[in-house]
Amino acid sequence: MDSPIHGLAALVALLTVPSVLAVGASTSSQSRYRTDRDGDVIRLHDTGSRTVVSIVPSVGNIAFSMTVAGEEVLRWPYASLDAFKAKPGLSGIPFMGPWANRLDEQAFYANGRKYNFDMELGNVRGAIPIHGFLTTTNEWHVAEVGADASAAWATSVLEFYRMPMWMKQFPFAHTIRMTYRLEGGVLQVRTRIDNLSREPMPVSIGFHPYFQLTDSVREEWTLSVGARTHWLLAPNKIPTGETEPISAFFADASNVALKNVDLDHVFGDLVRDAQGRAVVSMKGRTQTIDVAMGPNYRAAVLYSPNPSAGRGRAANDRGFVCIEPMAGITNAMNLAHKGLYKDLQSIQPGGFWEESFWIRTSGF
Repeated sequence: MDSPIHGLAALVALLTVPSVLAVGASTSSQSRYRTDRDGDVIRLHDTGSRTVVSIVPSVGNIAFSMTVAGEEVLRWPYASLDAFKAKPGLSGIPFMGPWANRLDEQAFYANGRKYNFDMELGNVRGAIPIHGFLTTTNEWHVAEVGADASAAWATSVLEFYRMPMWMKQFPFAHTIRMTYRLEGGVLQVRTRIDNLSREPMPVSIGFHPYFQLTDSVREEWTLSVGARTHWLLAPNKIPTGETEPISAFFADASNVALKNVDLDHVFGDLVRDAQGRAVVSMKGRTQTIDVAMGPNYRAAVLYSPNPSAGRGRAANDRGFVCIEPMAGITNAMNLAHKGLYKDLQSIQPGGFWEESFWIRTSGF
């Protein structure tokens, strides 16, 4: 779906990254919502739901912690923040761009043209390039941190077009604006991409959140998957272009027991509610995490490796499930070029793409 074009004045205003603004960031004990800063960590507080979200803009603008009543919702296998910064991975809510998940070659296709990666630059690696190259970048700039009577939020901007090594690999000038907003115990992650190029820009981004429940271990969890279609994968985890009804993959998509199930799969034709949102839920004994995806997230990837009899799992590791909101399926750009995928989104010159997903919890 192409996005609307806005006036030059509005675009210039959007792209001007101000110094950090603290808007109504009250620290009063009477305020339900507040924010604080601890070095390069931003925290959003909702005292009413006892929820705290911690973000580190200097490492991919990743929200690395979300606690509810003191219980951690996001996987965090690190002894300290410094340990995470030294080798970030397998935790938090990483952003994947300029493409999400895998590509089937060291190139991508856009507007009928092939763009080969320059593998000597080192920011794209492997015969099957995966997750783009923005996941842990330190180039995010904090634009606004605030709180009022309704919510607490933090907005950061990534000026992709300023980085020659990025533009060499993905030559579409654009900016990315990401806002974490905590309201009523629900975390909204809103992403806006503005295309500054003179050609349509394909959108194949996504997020890779690592979720956990603390009332039980993975073998006791169940999933409810709001999708109708399962994309068949080749051995290299690339969709073949063929699909099957989700009922052919899960006997009951509303109650998938994770015990003995190994997941790294792509789902589409998402089931929407009246607001256009699709929901994937994970449930433990009493705890539930719901991930609701707006209509411009057209696919969901579920990743949850099955630990065999606890081998390779630390004593305090209960397992995890990645519920990944995706603008398109894995390898969307290249499959669209081959005529095997019809739902690739693009942004017209001067236009933008924008969407949110929401994380809500219960039973904590």
